[in-house]
Amino acid sequence: MAKVSSEVAKTSAILTTPSARTVITPRTYTEEEIQKITALREYANSLRLPESDPYYPWESRWLADNGCAERYMRATRFKLEDAKKRVAATLQWRREYKPDLIPPEEVRIESETGKIILNGFDVNGRPIITMHPGRENTKPSDRQLRHLVYVLERAVDLMPEGQDSLVIIVDYRSATLRSNPSISVAAKVLHILQNHYPERLGRAIVVHLPFILQFFYKGISPFLDPVTRDK
Repeated sequence: MAKVSSEVAKTSAILTTPSARTVITPRTYTEEEIQKITALREYANSLRLPESDPYYPWESRWLADNGCAERYMRATRFKLEDAKKRVAATLQWRREYKPDLIPPEEVRIESETGKIILNGFDVNGRPIITMHPGRENTKPSDRQLRHLVYVLERAVDLMPEGQDSLVIIVDYRSATLRSNPSISVAAKVLHILQNHYPERLGRAIVVHLPFILQFFYKGISPFLDPVTRDK
C-alpha cells in the first residue's frame, strides 16, 4: 500500500475557481426575514445615483447583487432601520472611495512582496486571502488600505454563485513589532470590513502568532463586533 503524505502539497497554480466538488449550501430565511430583506432592497434602490452620474453603472452593479440586502440584514440582526443606516453609509463611502475603480497601478508597490495574496478557495468555495505582515514593504499610508480594499473587491469578483463570504488567513511567520501594523491602522481596516463589507468574512485564521504580538489582538479587541470576534 502506498504511503500517503500528510503534508499539504505546494503549488504555484493560480486558482480562480473552486473545485468542481465544492457544494455550496444556500441560505434560508423566514417569511418575516424575507419581507425585511425586500424592504431594505427597495430602500437601497431608492438611493441610487441618477443615470447622468459617472459612478452610476458601478453603483448599479453593487445594488444588483441580491445578497447585498441579505448581508446588511444579517449584520444588524434583522433590524431594518439599523440596516438602512448602514446601507446608506456604505453607498456614501463607495461614492467617495470608489473601491471598484482602484487601478492596479495605484497599489502595485503594495503587492510586490506578496504581503496580501488572493488565491484558492476553501471547501465551501470561499475565496482565500492570505496576509503576511512579515513581508511589509511600505510605511503606513492610505495606499495600504486601498490595496486591501482592491484585494477585497477582487475576492468578491471571484465568489462562485451562491457564496458571498471569504476566508482571511493571517500568517505571522517572520513578523516583528516593526512590520506589524499599528493598532490605529488595524482599527481602520476593521472599520472598513465591518461597516462596508458586512458578513463578507466567513472565517478568520491566525497562524504562527508570536507571543510578543499577542498584545496586538488584545488591543484591537474593542474594535471587533461580537460576530467578527467569533469568526
